[in-house]
Amino acid sequence: MLVKIGRYDQARLTADRAGLYADLSGSPLVSAAAARELAIVLRHQNQTDTAQRLILRAASAVEATGLHTQAQAAAYAQLLCTTSYTAARAGRRDEALSMIEDAARAARDLPAVPPAGRLFAITPASVQLYQVGVHWALGDAGAAIRAGGQLRPEQFTTAERKGRLHTDMARAWWQWGKPEQTAQSLLAAFRVTPAEVRDRPSMRTIVEELNRAHAQSPGVRDLGRLVLADGPRAGAR
Repeated sequence: MLVKIGRYDQARLTADRAGLYADLSGSPLVSAAAARELAIVLRHQNQTDTAQRLILRAASAVEATGLHTQAQAAAYAQLLCTTSYTAARAGRRDEALSMIEDAARAARDLPAVPPAGRLFAITPASVQLYQVGVHWALGDAGAAIRAGGQLRPEQFTTAERKGRLHTDMARAWWQWGKPEQTAQSLLAAFRVTPAEVRDRPSMRTIVEELNRAHAQSPGVRDLGRLVLADGPRAGAR
C-alpha cells in the first residue's frame, strides 16, 4: 500500500522489518516473500541492481528446496516474474524476456485458482499478466496488448489483480498513442477498484495528460470527473 501511494521511505522501513522477522521464521518461502517486497521498494527508489541481487538470491534459496511442492513452485515463479519486471524497467531486455519465459514454465502446472492461504497466489494467468507489464516496460506496446488481449478479469480472484489487468493495458494503449482505449481501460479499472486509478501517482498522471491533450476522446471527460474532481486522496502523492 505504501508503494502504491508513493511513500517509498516508509515502505523501505516496513520492508526491512518484514525481512528481519521473515529470516527469524526459518522459512525460505516467507523470507522470499519479504525479499520480494523489499526488492519492489528498491526498484521504485531506482536501486535496480540491488533489487535484482536481492530477488535472485531469494529465488536461488527457493530453488534449492527442490520445488517439490506447488507452494514452492509458486514462490519460484513469482520471484522470476518480479525480477523479470525489474529487469524490464531497467531496460535489460534479454534478461527480462528470459526470466518471464522461465516463470511461465515454472507456473505451467499450477492451478488456475490458487488454494486459500497460499503465500504466493500466482497462476499461469498471473504470469501472463506480468508479461503485459514486462512488454510495456520494454517499450513494446504491441506485444503487451497482444498478451493482455488473451486475459479476462474473471481469471483473477482479487480486485487488485483485476484492476492491474486494466491499468497495465491502459499503460500499453497510452504508450501506443491510443487515448480512447486508454480511457476505457482506466474506466474499467476504476469500476473494479477506484483507488488503483485515483490514488496511484502514475495513473493520475495519465488521466491528467488525457484531459489536457485528448479531452474530446470518448471516455476522457468521464474519467477526469471521477479521478480528478476532488484531487488526490489524503496520503497520496
